[in-house]
Amino acid sequence: MKVFPTIEKEFVLTDNQEKTLDRLKRRTDYSKNLTSQKTDKSFRGEVNENKFKIISSAIGKGAFCVLTGEISSNRGIVKVEIHKIFKVLSSVLLLLPILGLAVEYLNRAEDFSPVFLLIVFAQLLFIRFGFIELSFRSISKSSLNRLRHVLDIEWKNNRQHIM
Repeated sequence: MKVFPTIEKEFVLTDNQEKTLDRLKRRTDYSKNLTSQKTDKSFRGEVNENKFKIISSAIGKGAFCVLTGEISSNRGIVKVEIHKIFKVLSSVLLLLPILGLAVEYLNRAEDFSPVFLLIVFAQLLFIRFGFIELSFRSISKSSLNRLRHVLDIEWKNNRQHIM
């Protein structure tokens, strides 16, 4: 099991590659660093030749997921990952229960109860699946829907590969 989920989806173009890339370029505010800023476009990021690396322009949650993909003549693929900054912040959040366990053990080693291990394990599971996973699923779904709307594409299969 990976700590941070990813999704890979394939799609089929309804137009040709040139029109689809042009549509994506028109709806993307060019930015090398993927940060949220107010814009009237749907995405922020880079579109080079037939590859793209973009984030949703939705303020507050748009930068959580990075969409990286490639568009070929009649199909394409997109990979959705958590942004590096949010991976760092989530890693810090995951370390807090472990740090709390270590402090508790060092302060009261003679009174240390194995129940604390179960509590820390439950906290780690809640952070990973209750916070990171649910946030990722929700935000990636809205980002993928926005991409589908902008590119006018159809998903090749409804199966999502969450790793």
